[in-house]
Amino acid sequence: MPFARIDLIQGKSSEYRAAVADIVYRGIVDVLKAPDGDRFIVINEHTADNLIYDPKFLGFDRSADFLLIQVTSTVGNNKDSKLAFFRFVADELKDKLSVRPNDVMINMVYVDRSDWSFGNGDPWN
Repeated sequence: MPFARIDLIQGKSSEYRAAVADIVYRGIVDVLKAPDGDRFIVINEHTADNLIYDPKFLGFDRSADFLLIQVTSTVGNNKDSKLAFFRFVADELKDKLSVRPNDVMINMVYVDRSDWSFGNGDPWN
Protein backbone atom coordinates (compact mmCIF):
# COMPACT_ATOMS: atom_id res chain seq x y z
CA MET A 1 0.00 0.00 0.00
CA PRO A 2 1.53 3.32 -1.00
CA PHE A 3 2.32 6.29 1.20
CA ALA A 4 3.44 9.49 -0.53
CA ARG A 5 5.47 12.42 0.73
CA ILE A 6 5.59 15.60 -1.34
CA ASP A 7 8.11 18.30 -0.44
CA LEU A 8 8.05 21.80 -1.91
CA ILE A 9 9.00 25.36 -1.12
CA GLN A 10 6.26 27.16 0.79
CA GLY A 11 4.01 29.66 -0.88
CA LYS A 12 1.82 27.53 -3.14
CA SER A 13 -1.93 27.73 -2.66
CA SER A 14 -3.93 25.01 -0.95
CA GLU A 15 -5.57 24.31 -4.32
CA TYR A 16 -2.17 23.79 -5.95
CA ARG A 17 -1.05 21.44 -3.16
CA ALA A 18 -4.32 19.50 -3.37
CA ALA A 19 -3.93 19.17 -7.16
CA VAL A 20 -0.38 17.83 -6.77
CA ALA A 21 -1.64 15.29 -4.22
CA ASP A 22 -4.51 14.31 -6.54
CA ILE A 23 -2.11 13.71 -9.44
CA VAL A 24 0.21 11.57 -7.34
CA TYR A 25 -2.78 9.63 -5.99
CA ARG A 26 -4.18 9.00 -9.49
CA GLY A 27 -0.78 7.65 -10.53
CA ILE A 28 -0.67 5.39 -7.48
CA VAL A 29 -4.11 3.94 -8.26
CA ASP A 30 -4.16 4.00 -12.07
CA VAL A 31 -0.53 3.16 -12.81
CA LEU A 32 0.85 1.34 -9.76
CA LYS A 33 -2.51 -0.43 -9.28
CA ALA A 34 -3.09 0.31 -5.60
CA PRO A 35 -6.70 -0.08 -4.48
CA ASP A 36 -8.86 3.03 -4.82
CA GLY A 37 -9.20 4.71 -1.42
CA ASP A 38 -5.62 3.89 -0.42
CA ARG A 39 -4.88 7.59 -0.05
CA PHE A 40 -2.17 8.50 2.46
CA ILE A 41 -0.22 11.60 1.43
CA VAL A 42 1.77 14.16 3.40
CA ILE A 43 2.73 17.49 1.90
CA ASN A 44 5.63 19.28 3.54
CA GLU A 45 6.24 22.94 2.82
CA HIS A 46 9.71 24.30 3.47
CA THR A 47 11.37 27.69 3.47
CA ALA A 48 13.72 28.04 0.51
CA ASP A 49 16.72 27.50 2.78
CA ASN A 50 15.28 24.25 4.19
CA LEU A 51 14.67 22.41 0.92
CA ILE A 52 18.18 21.90 -0.32
CA TYR A 53 18.73 20.61 -3.83
CA ASP A 54 21.24 21.10 -6.60
CA PRO A 55 19.47 23.06 -9.37
CA LYS A 56 21.86 21.72 -12.04
CA PHE A 57 22.52 18.12 -10.90
CA LEU A 58 22.67 15.66 -13.83
CA GLY A 59 22.13 18.49 -16.31
CA PHE A 60 18.63 19.49 -15.15
CA ASP A 61 17.52 23.08 -14.72
CA ARG A 62 15.52 23.11 -11.47
CA SER A 63 13.70 26.20 -10.22
CA ALA A 64 12.02 27.25 -6.99
CA ASP A 65 9.00 25.21 -8.17
CA PHE A 66 10.97 22.00 -7.49
CA LEU A 67 8.89 19.09 -6.17
CA LEU A 68 10.43 16.13 -4.37
CA ILE A 69 8.00 13.20 -4.37
CA GLN A 70 8.68 9.98 -2.49
CA VAL A 71 6.35 7.00 -2.61
CA THR A 72 6.75 4.07 -0.22
CA SER A 73 4.86 1.08 -1.57
CA THR A 74 4.28 -2.64 -1.82
CA VAL A 75 2.75 -2.38 -5.31
CA GLY A 76 4.17 -1.49 -8.71
CA ASN A 77 7.63 -2.90 -8.05
CA ASN A 78 8.69 -3.60 -11.58
CA LYS A 79 10.60 -1.40 -13.98
CA ASP A 80 7.74 -0.81 -16.42
CA SER A 81 5.33 0.26 -13.65
CA LYS A 82 7.88 2.60 -12.10
CA LEU A 83 8.75 4.23 -15.42
CA ALA A 84 5.06 4.61 -16.30
CA PHE A 85 4.39 6.20 -12.89
CA PHE A 86 7.28 8.66 -13.29
CA ARG A 87 6.03 9.66 -16.75
CA PHE A 88 2.39 9.92 -15.66
CA VAL A 89 3.17 12.21 -12.73
CA ALA A 90 5.54 14.45 -14.70
CA ASP A 91 3.12 14.74 -17.63
CA GLU A 92 0.07 15.43 -15.45
CA LEU A 93 1.89 18.04 -13.37
CA LYS A 94 2.95 19.77 -16.59
CA ASP A 95 -0.49 19.58 -18.20
CA LYS A 96 -2.59 20.52 -15.17
CA LEU A 97 -0.29 22.83 -13.17
CA SER A 98 2.37 23.95 -15.68
CA VAL A 99 5.11 22.35 -13.58
CA ARG A 100 8.23 21.99 -15.68
CA PRO A 101 9.37 18.34 -15.86
CA ASN A 102 12.86 19.48 -14.78
CA ASP A 103 11.27 20.44 -11.44
CA VAL A 104 9.89 16.97 -10.69
CA MET A 105 12.04 14.45 -8.82
CA ILE A 106 10.46 11.14 -7.81
CA ASN A 107 11.85 8.44 -5.54
CA MET A 108 10.22 5.03 -5.03
CA VAL A 109 10.85 2.96 -1.90
CA TYR A 110 9.57 -0.61 -1.82
CA VAL A 111 8.84 -2.44 1.40
CA ASP A 112 7.28 -5.72 2.45
CA ARG A 113 3.69 -5.96 3.70
CA SER A 114 5.08 -6.87 7.11
CA ASP A 115 6.56 -3.36 7.33
CA TRP A 116 3.10 -1.78 7.72
CA SER A 117 0.63 -1.36 10.57
CA PHE A 118 -2.58 0.39 9.57
CA GLY A 119 -3.87 0.73 13.11
CA ASN A 120 -4.07 -0.71 16.61
CA GLY A 121 -0.38 -1.64 16.39
CA ASP A 122 -1.40 -4.69 14.38
CA PRO A 123 0.71 -5.82 11.45
CA TRP A 124 -0.79 -5.91 7.98
CA ASN A 125 -1.13 -9.52 6.92
